[in-house]
Amino acid sequence: MQPWPVSGHKVSAGGTCAAVSPAIKIRRRRVRDLQDPLAQTAQELEPPSHHLSPEERALLYEEALYTVLHRLGQPEPSHVREASELLQYLQEAFHMEPEEHQQMLQQVQKLEKPIFCLKATVKQAKGILGKDVSGFSDPYCLLGIEQGVGVQGGSPGSRHRQKAVVRHTIPEEQTHRTQVITQTLNPVWEETFILEFEDISNSSFHLDMWDMDTVESVRQKLGELTDLHGLRRIFKEARKDKGQDDFLGNVVVRLQDLRCREDQWYPLEPCTETYPDRGQCHLQFQLIHKRRAPAASRSQPSYMVHLHLLQQLVSHEVTRHQAGSTSWDGSLSPQAATILFLHATQKDLSDFHQSLAQWVAYSRLYQSLEFPSSCLLHPITSIEYQWIQGRLKGEQVGCGGRRSVGQAGLREAARPPVTQPRLCAALQLEELTASFSKLLAYGLSLLRQFRSVFPLSVPDSPARLQSLLRVLVQMCKMKAFRELCPDSTPLPRLVTETLRTGTVQWFHLKQQHHQPMVPGMLEAGRALLSLVQDIIGDLHQCQHTWNKIFQNTLKIDLFSMAFLELQWLVAKRVQDHTAAVAGSPMSPEMGESLFQLYVSLKQLCQLDPGPTERDGVLALDGFHRWFQPAIPSWLQKTYSVALARVQRAVQMDELVPLSELTKHSTSAVDLSTCFAQISHTARQLDWPDPEEAFMITVKFVEDTCRLALVYCSLIKARAQELSAGQKDQGQAANMLCVVVNDMEQLRLVIGKLPTQLAWEALEQRVGAVLEQGQLQNTLHAQLQGALAGLGHEIRTGVRTLAKQLEVGIAKHIQKLVGLKESVLPEDAILPLMKFLEVKLCYLNTNLVQENFSSLLTLLWTYTLTLLMEGAASQRSCPLASSRLKTALQNLEICFYAEGCGLPPAALHTNTFQALQRDLELQATSSRELIQKYFCSRIQQQAETASEELGAVTVKASYRTSEQKLRVELLSASSLLPLDSNALACPQEPAMTSCRGVPVTL
Repeated sequence: MQPWPVSGHKVSAGGTCAAVSPAIKIRRRRVRDLQDPLAQTAQELEPPSHHLSPEERALLYEEALYTVLHRLGQPEPSHVREASELLQYLQEAFHMEPEEHQQMLQQVQKLEKPIFCLKATVKQAKGILGKDVSGFSDPYCLLGIEQGVGVQGGSPGSRHRQKAVVRHTIPEEQTHRTQVITQTLNPVWEETFILEFEDISNSSFHLDMWDMDTVESVRQKLGELTDLHGLRRIFKEARKDKGQDDFLGNVVVRLQDLRCREDQWYPLEPCTETYPDRGQCHLQFQLIHKRRAPAASRSQPSYMVHLHLLQQLVSHEVTRHQAGSTSWDGSLSPQAATILFLHATQKDLSDFHQSLAQWVAYSRLYQSLEFPSSCLLHPITSIEYQWIQGRLKGEQVGCGGRRSVGQAGLREAARPPVTQPRLCAALQLEELTASFSKLLAYGLSLLRQFRSVFPLSVPDSPARLQSLLRVLVQMCKMKAFRELCPDSTPLPRLVTETLRTGTVQWFHLKQQHHQPMVPGMLEAGRALLSLVQDIIGDLHQCQHTWNKIFQNTLKIDLFSMAFLELQWLVAKRVQDHTAAVAGSPMSPEMGESLFQLYVSLKQLCQLDPGPTERDGVLALDGFHRWFQPAIPSWLQKTYSVALARVQRAVQMDELVPLSELTKHSTSAVDLSTCFAQISHTARQLDWPDPEEAFMITVKFVEDTCRLALVYCSLIKARAQELSAGQKDQGQAANMLCVVVNDMEQLRLVIGKLPTQLAWEALEQRVGAVLEQGQLQNTLHAQLQGALAGLGHEIRTGVRTLAKQLEVGIAKHIQKLVGLKESVLPEDAILPLMKFLEVKLCYLNTNLVQENFSSLLTLLWTYTLTLLMEGAASQRSCPLASSRLKTALQNLEICFYAEGCGLPPAALHTNTFQALQRDLELQATSSRELIQKYFCSRIQQQAETASEELGAVTVKASYRTSEQKLRVELLSASSLLPLDSNALACPQEPAMTSCRGVPVTL
């Protein structure tokens, strides 16, 4: 809006505003451009480093001091009030010495003050009075600043109310006017004005709202009449001068009560009490500077100065947090926030350009300083919001002030001539485009090296990587990015290619790192093994940590991509190495190196994501064939190492139980570990070819069984060696117990071979290539042969221990038979029972349960044999038989041991039962024998159910007084025919009586 012409006429209270004639010369203008020099060229706007030269630093420091010294308005609630605190902060942020700071401060204080301005935006009003006949108004506003007269107490109503305050008190050249909005009670203007003032303490802002009155005929007014109120307005207008505007209300604000930025609704104050409620007016205020004296403001665009100041303060914030061993979270200190707010406000930077400066500064500093990438999310959001709102399209800033340029936009076709603001905005667009491109390139460079930039040894590395990806995703989704970088490749494709390139680079770096210092095949193999192990570790990290981050953020399967790239690189080098090794003799060291490499490759192949995640075959498919020549060396090495460990274990064994609960010695433990290692080696090998895998398993079983028999020979020789100089037979017995226990432990270990070597799985694999029963005849036959040999050795040892006890048992049983008749059977067996208690308790302590049970079985069998022989020789001596019977009963209890010894089935053998019956009969008197006989007959009679010989009916009675048994034969039936006529001729029924003796019929 162009300024109105100025004339010498004064405005009268009753003058008309409708004519806009020379009688009323009120200047109505929009925001004028603040004076600034010509913008820099595009080359000068290239993003510089955040490190300033001494000259640039001095200019920027002068600018910052000038901003603090010429502060306007009330401080924001969260801002710093004291200027001294802000100056102290600037001294620290710019690393100024105290003398240098004082010198600069004095220079700035001598500079010319800026022109103070109030940037007022009349946005809208609501609920205003309707002054026209139609019930609406045609409102417009007059506004300006009254200087030299303050409003006491901050209340606009405290001064005398009057109409036309702006017209009467403010000069015409300092008065501004809005457009007229016709026929409304809720006008919207959205007009901005720049109002200059000198002293903020005695200046106040005034706004008068008027209803424009146009000259109309009575007929026209009657045509608009709608109610009685409109009729009253017609009569009222008839009494006033034609064309006189109606007062709607005013707003008065003291400038010293304003903050740097204000945005609120103000009530329209009346001049009379006729209509106290006159509505509200929405106003925005901003206290700004014009013609700032510092060299930076005079020589550089406002946006660039603010950008450099922002970079300097943010750099100081980051450095200060790093010095305190904390990470900067993106929030500025109150001092920095206050200075930046004051500078942006005084320079009248738009919200978009503040956001642009923040984004450019943060994105630049992120590329040189260490702070979380999450700090970039807020600037990205601000830029996107401002871009969507079209702020840069509607405002061109950078060469100085700001003015409205409409909604055409800067990205439309250029229209000559190119104006200075349009050039500045274009350069800022180029800078924004460059910031996008550079941050994207820097982010991709970090992703290319993410393994070293975000090491898992640092706990927050995953979160930092995820934050970087979020920033890149958010930036590439921005409307501004899509419009400024339309040819940019989609981010997922860029990141995928970057990760692929980075994976290859990482592989070559690792290969170079593991390069052997001394040339040679063995050193090359070890270096290759270390490389493969590093690759496995990296793939595990990709699978369990990194893949989830890339998958959730960009839908990129990092693990599958890295696996496919690395396996091709590994396959080539392993194949070359194995081919070179095959042409030379295989040393044990080389065989071991190849085996470790083979195992590592198996682990690598187990990470294969599967056919669904890849196309075609892998380069490592069938890699086992490269190692086939090394299999004999591996098997021989496994056996040799195991044999050496067995020999060393036996040689160091003192044949002493490990503990009270563990009754075998150290060599048995070492042997178990040795066999476990053999099984582990077999599982590691896990040869893919079924037929070859079967032959390898046969070799492992054969070697294991051979080692078991070698161990038995070695441990027996060790026992003989240790007991050769021993005079104590008990010590020799202890060693023999340990030897037997060791063999039993070995037998248990050998028995687990089918499970440890996975025979069932092997049988399923080789079922199609082997004859039926071949695996059973080969592997199980080897195992059973080894178990049989171990069982024989164990029985031999247990039999040796049993023989030592058999002598004592025989001696005590012989004494038992030869004792005097006066010795009771219970007392006669005490020496035997004490002997067994001592010996068996000792053996139970020193033998494992299996061997102790075998010993008890041998001793029980031997004891029964001795008792049988004693019973046969003492048949005519009831006393001896009675003692043997008592001994048998107590021995049964002793060997049972309340369930801890032999079970009843093992005790009650046929020999035991026969001996028990024999001794029981020998120890019984004649009368008892007769009684037993008849009881047996009665039992037999009771158990007889058939009548093969016929049946006899008997009547019997016993007379106690006479001690007689009366038996009467009544009849017989179904007798066998014995005569020639096939009949029987029984005798007559008989009656028999007897006294005191049984009767048999």
